[in-house]
Amino acid sequence: MKNDSGDETLFEVADDDDPPVGRVAAGRSKVFRRYDPGQSFLMPPSLDDWLPQEHTARFIAEVVDGLLDLSAVYDSYVEASGGPPYDPSMMLKLLLYAYSTGVTSSREMERRCHIDVAFRWLAANSAPDYRSIARFRRRHLAALDDLFTQVLVLCSEAGLVTLGRVALDGTKLRASASRRKAMSYGRPGPRIEQLQVEVAAILADAEATDLAEDEEFGEDKRGDEVPPELARRESRLAKLRAAKEAI
Repeated sequence: MKNDSGDETLFEVADDDDPPVGRVAAGRSKVFRRYDPGQSFLMPPSLDDWLPQEHTARFIAEVVDGLLDLSAVYDSYVEASGGPPYDPSMMLKLLLYAYSTGVTSSREMERRCHIDVAFRWLAANSAPDYRSIARFRRRHLAALDDLFTQVLVLCSEAGLVTLGRVALDGTKLRASASRRKAMSYGRPGPRIEQLQVEVAAILADAEATDLAEDEEFGEDKRGDEVPPELARRESRLAKLRAAKEAI
């Protein structure tokens, strides 16, 4: 579909001379930008277009995909009954991005995979539940500790001063010959040792947060579930109208 200037557009918007109900008060002449939450895409959007090229999530994804040796993590999986697990590379990206940006709750990570563009981009529109996220962290805790530190150091070497909320300045790294081999820190300096301490603290906080939320909400609850009678739009609107009349 082409707009007035002849350019292709992503959205198909029905012609409507009347303003949406409730948008413009009587006598008001101000014209607002069109707002239509129900508009449809003419073609499927690319999630990649929605994430800025300089976004922190891209740094993490590129390091995980191109510079980390994940063979030990992958080799720990064997064929077994049940559904296939989530790809370790994807799970690792989610955890590293979440932890570096201050999100340590597995429940919050699950929520972000539904509503946050960066999380959705990293997960390729998958949405692992909080139990799967917590299990992955616990299963690969030692590897995650080391890989997280490697990511922080590499990002520092690339010129980042911070990765999310983690300060990186002053970190130096001596890498091994192969870029896909595990890194060698040589004799870790004070800053690398400090990063290792910070990573250990973040992982400990993640475990403590999950345990506290299990206690608060129950192991089988995410904590933000709406009552069943409010889950459907029709019943939700009926409840809200009744509540308004009662006020």
